[in-house]
Amino acid sequence: MTNRAHIPGSAWRKSSYSGNNGGECVEVADGIPDAVPVRDSKNPQGPVLVFPATAWTRFIATLPAGHA
Repeated sequence: MTNRAHIPGSAWRKSSYSGNNGGECVEVADGIPDAVPVRDSKNPQGPVLVFPATAWTRFIATLPAGHA
């Protein structure tokens, strides 16, 4: 884990994998080569998980259809 200060130039956005029901959103930062930083939108100053891009892709592939 890291915090936002360790991700220079990050541009956070709501993940396309977050639901539209509000409150439970995952944000990801674009523009980080070979990595996918992820944080809780309810706590933007909190911890950030940084996944290797290949691991994130494998994780997303395991989600059931309609839940991604």
